[in-house]
Amino acid sequence: MTGDTHANRPKLTLHVPEPKFRPGDKADFSDVEVPPAGAARRPEHGDAAASFHELAYGMVRVLDDAGRAVGPWAPRLSPDRLRQMLRYMVTLRAFDERMFRAQRQGKTSFYMKATGEEAVAVAATMALQRDDMTFPSYRQQGILIARDWSLVDMMNQIYSNRGDRLQGKQLPIMYSTKEGAFFSISGNLATQYPQAVGWAMASAAKGDSRIAAVWCGEGSTAEGDFHSACTFASVYRAPVILNVVNNQWAISSFSGFAGAEATTFAARAVGYGIAGLRIDGNDALAVYAATEWAAERARTNQGPTLIEHFTYRAEGHSTSDDPSQYRSADEASEWPLGDPVRRLRDHLIAIGEWDDERHKAQDLEIAEMVKKAQKEAEANGILGHGLHQPLDTLFEGVFEEMPWHLREQQAQMLAEEAESGRPWARKEGGR
Repeated sequence: MTGDTHANRPKLTLHVPEPKFRPGDKADFSDVEVPPAGAARRPEHGDAAASFHELAYGMVRVLDDAGRAVGPWAPRLSPDRLRQMLRYMVTLRAFDERMFRAQRQGKTSFYMKATGEEAVAVAATMALQRDDMTFPSYRQQGILIARDWSLVDMMNQIYSNRGDRLQGKQLPIMYSTKEGAFFSISGNLATQYPQAVGWAMASAAKGDSRIAAVWCGEGSTAEGDFHSACTFASVYRAPVILNVVNNQWAISSFSGFAGAEATTFAARAVGYGIAGLRIDGNDALAVYAATEWAAERARTNQGPTLIEHFTYRAEGHSTSDDPSQYRSADEASEWPLGDPVRRLRDHLIAIGEWDDERHKAQDLEIAEMVKKAQKEAEANGILGHGLHQPLDTLFEGVFEEMPWHLREQQAQMLAEEAESGRPWARKEGGR
C-alpha cells in the first residue's frame, strides 16, 4: 500500500467547554429548563433506584411563583418550623456579612460566604437528626447554625484566637466539632466523600441508627475520591446522603469542566445504581423534602441517595476571589430560581404566617445578635494581635498518641522556654 492512508480521514477536533457568559456579556438563562413546581413524582422510600431515573434529569420543586407549596414533595411543616428555618437562613446570611467585613478589616485572613446557597445547608440539616454525622465542604456553615451551635465558637475559629477549639491548626472557616456531629472541613477537595461513606458503613456494621450526609461542589465530582465513594456506597448500600452543590462555578471554572454540558450531576447516580434526585437548591422546602426522603431511605437500609442541589453562587468563591474577572456582572440577578431566603419568606407571607414588618424586625434583631457575638469573640483576640495559643500546643491534638520524636521536640522547646524564663507565647505576642 502506498500513499498517505490518513489523507481521506476527517481531522479530529478537541472540544473545550466555554461558559455562556463572560464579563461584559448580558446574562440570559432562558435555556435553563425550570419545570413547574409540584410536577415531579415522589417515589416510595423503598422503590428501586432504577424505577425513577427521570428524577435525576428533571428537577424537584415545591414552591411555585406565588409562594405556595404544591405537589407530592411538599413537606407538612408547621408554621413554627418554617419560621425557624427562615431564622436560621437569615442568621447565616448575617453571619456571613459580618465575617466578610471582618476579613476586609484585616481581623482574619480568609472567609467564604454561602450567599444564595443558604437552603442547601440549613434546610437539609433540619431534615436530619441532630446526631447524624455531617461531612461538609467549605460552604456549609449553615449546618452548625441550624444545630444552634455557638456563633462565638465559630468566630473564635475564624480568628484563630485563644478561644479557638482547634488551637489555630485549621484555616479560617474550616470548623470541626465532634459534639456537633460536624466532621472537620478539608481544603483538599472531596476527601470528605470516602470518609463519609466509611463512617456510614461503620455505623451500619455496628448496628447503629445514625446516618451520614456529605456535601461537595459540582467541580469536585471530577475528583477520584468522589467516584471511589460512590462505588463503596453502592456496593455496601451505605446509609449516606451524597449532596452535590451545583452552584455553577468551581472558583473561576464553570460547571461544564466537570461535565455539566453532557448531563446532570444527579445522573452520576444512575451509573452506580443508586438513587438520584436533582432538586431546586434555592427552594428550601424542596431541599428539606428531598433530604427527609433520602434519610428515610438510608435508615431503612435502602442504600445511599445522591442529591444534586441546582443553585447559584451569588458572590465570589472566597475573599480571595473576584468574580467580575470571569463571569457576567448580572448573572446573580438573572438567575431564574431566585433567592432562597426571599422565597421562603414569601411562602410564609402567602400562608398568612409572616409579614414584611416582622421580617424587618427579625433582620435587625439577628444583626444585633451577630454583632454582639463578634464583640465577644474579638475579646479573645484577632489576627495579628500576638500569638493567641501557647506555642507548645503546636504538638497537641494532631496524633492520638504523640510520636517519640514530637515528644522529644516538645520537651526541648519547654526546656529552652524554662531557661529563658519567658514563655514563648508571651515572647512572641510581645513583638
